[in-house]
Amino acid sequence: MNDQRPPKSMVLVGLMSGTSLDGVTAAVVRFDEVDGRITHELLAHIDRAYDAATRTRLAAALEGATPSEYTRLDFAVGGMLADAAVAVIAESGVERERIAAIASHGHTVWHEAPLGTWQFGQPAVIAERTGIDVIADFRVRDVAAGGQGAPLVPIADALLFADDAKWRVLQNLGGIGNLTVVPPRAKMGDDFDGVRAFDTGPGVCVMDGVTRLLRPSLPYDVNGALAMKGTPIDAVIEALLKDAWYALEPPKSTGRERYTAAFIADFVARCRAARAGCTDEDIVCTAAWFTARSIALAFERFVPQPVDDVLLSGGGARNPVLREAIAMALSPRHVRPFDRVFFDGDAKEAVAFAFLGWLHLQRRAGNVPRATGARGPRVLGALFPK
Repeated sequence: MNDQRPPKSMVLVGLMSGTSLDGVTAAVVRFDEVDGRITHELLAHIDRAYDAATRTRLAAALEGATPSEYTRLDFAVGGMLADAAVAVIAESGVERERIAAIASHGHTVWHEAPLGTWQFGQPAVIAERTGIDVIADFRVRDVAAGGQGAPLVPIADALLFADDAKWRVLQNLGGIGNLTVVPPRAKMGDDFDGVRAFDTGPGVCVMDGVTRLLRPSLPYDVNGALAMKGTPIDAVIEALLKDAWYALEPPKSTGRERYTAAFIADFVARCRAARAGCTDEDIVCTAAWFTARSIALAFERFVPQPVDDVLLSGGGARNPVLREAIAMALSPRHVRPFDRVFFDGDAKEAVAFAFLGWLHLQRRAGNVPRATGARGPRVLGALFPK
């Protein structure tokens, strides 16, 4: 009888477009499994920024658009993802025939679990343009199983980025903030006992939103230049953190459906009202500290484990003001960028979705039910053949 089991060693492409609206990240990753331990090697990664017109279209889609615009944007983002896949494969030097599959998260348009979730980036377009199998729609199966459909990176955090001896939290700072609590590798069973994960609130979406509103020429607060010149307005932060969502027990998730354009405008108005002579820099600084304080609140309420090591990844990890605010808010824990321990943190989520694609091809579950609230482990993603 022929052995139809897939090989353990595979090269996949991971594609990610985050809620920060900054652009597409693509990564080429080799995975292998030896004696039950999974290894990974990042062969190449690229970031491709969205132009202002695309960011405007994606932001407008979150507020409501016509069926025609949704359809066109779905195909347009699929084309951008395909272009990024082609470029990163060329960067890696790996022949296309050796790529087992492209794993695409796409771009989240709306996330309202457990009622539904919707990602742009038509997988058929990616398969057609690259001539490579595509795995996509990773979130929907977990949502269909009663889960939040997010976060989905915990299985990568647990299997690829755990420490051998100590508890670790991996904090992502994309558009939305989310964390994964990972026990020492020796204490983590096959059912991922001890692994917990949930969204913490805003990552950079509020910071980016207020920056774009106040300084339309800027895509975000580059190098924290604005926030560095401001001082946070504590009264605004305290009022916003009273929102009942922050007190909800995990599993929980959120997205731009919470941090809308109206939320951003209200945030600016609150800051202006709370401080006489409030500057733009004060508002951006307040947004950074709002993110940091929301993360600290999540630790205080929902992370009882003896965590000392916190790794930051995502676009927000490049902002020195946000990094310092988080380090101060989580003191005395050791807070440092993800790339101090592993690879460039900007590639982390693309690597995680490449790993979810590897798990799909192995017919293994990609969700952690304790993290998402799903009824059980599920193989995630749908295959779109080349």
